[in-house]
Amino acid sequence: MNDNNLIIKNIYNPHKLERMFRNDPKAFKKSFSYAWEQNPDSKVLAVWYERLNFKETAHTEKTSFLQQDFLFMSILAILAGISTRIIFHFVEQETIAPINLAFGVLPYIGAYFVYKNKPRKKVLYTLALLFLISGLYLNMLPLNVNDSTILAYLHLPIFLWGLIGLAFIGNEYSKGSTRLAYLKFNLELCILYASMAFSGMLLAALTMQLFSFVDLDIADFYFRNVVLFGAAALAIVATYLVSMNLKLAKNITPYIAKIFSPLVLVTLLVYLITVIWVEKNPFLDRNFLIAFNGILLGVLAVNIFSITESGTDEKKNISDYINFALIVLALVIDSVALSAIVFRLSSFGITPNRLAVLGVNILIWGNLIWIMISYMRFLQNKTGPSPIQDAVTKYLPVYVLWAAFVTFTFPFIFN
Repeated sequence: MNDNNLIIKNIYNPHKLERMFRNDPKAFKKSFSYAWEQNPDSKVLAVWYERLNFKETAHTEKTSFLQQDFLFMSILAILAGISTRIIFHFVEQETIAPINLAFGVLPYIGAYFVYKNKPRKKVLYTLALLFLISGLYLNMLPLNVNDSTILAYLHLPIFLWGLIGLAFIGNEYSKGSTRLAYLKFNLELCILYASMAFSGMLLAALTMQLFSFVDLDIADFYFRNVVLFGAAALAIVATYLVSMNLKLAKNITPYIAKIFSPLVLVTLLVYLITVIWVEKNPFLDRNFLIAFNGILLGVLAVNIFSITESGTDEKKNISDYINFALIVLALVIDSVALSAIVFRLSSFGITPNRLAVLGVNILIWGNLIWIMISYMRFLQNKTGPSPIQDAVTKYLPVYVLWAAFVTFTFPFIFN
């Protein structure tokens, strides 16, 4: 009763009430109920009531939500592991193409995001239909592999990646900020998955070594039934951990961006100088042209990686100038590659491989021009960093549409 009187007596002394609460929270809570009953119209006590009760309610709801998320993730991880193992069996029998293994993982990642984001029915039906059509179409292609079929196999994962992006973005598919968040998610997922996969490989090596001590070779069994299952399930677990804002991946990605950008720039400059020195010609050397395009894709990935991690800081630093130099260098490489592929098309004729390379080079060239102009305006203090990020995020659907075009038309055009 005396404690209750103290709360009532000090109702207009916030410092005293706070001190009483910090000295003995349990006693304060017990005493508060009486004070609240006696003064139900007090604004001060109403605030304290929300403070004392909201935490418990919020914590309970959050815990319950996390438990539901964890349970759903666990079910999806198990289903992904089982599906991948079953698909691998048919791949071994050579009844389906190896690319089908993507359907052992990617649809379940999409399902997790659908569960998290609760998209409108229109988005949900679109995702389900496109995944179904992709799976059916893939297995209608002839197993006798030719260039157009290989191109379809290579481009299908990009299209499916776009579908997962739609599941991630949900109803906000038109917003650049959500697309940027999806790119960040991919970076963090790769880092986390690689870290966990490395630990898994160490465990696998240790397990097989232990069994070898008792003269048992379990390598084949372990790969088929543990490694495959674990690799697929781990992708779902990593997705869950990244979506729960795990700090490990979030803290390390900005540093990787800052370290890799200058290293890639220096390495690439040295490589290009060496190429000129030894007089390598991408116009006539097919393998060198392929390597040249591989370098271009790598530089583009590093550029996007750096831009994604640069955030919305208005201040310019050395990283911005390094990124701009990388973009200019990538544009030079792409221009040379584009000229080489046009030369090969005019000299040796149209093939599915040359047409696919031409298309992707044109797309990358356009994207790099957009990014370069946006970056130039940023460095000249004419705009902020957001137009640079827009040049990346707004172009993503173009790559996905091109991947869909190659996947679903090339096997028929070049049959």
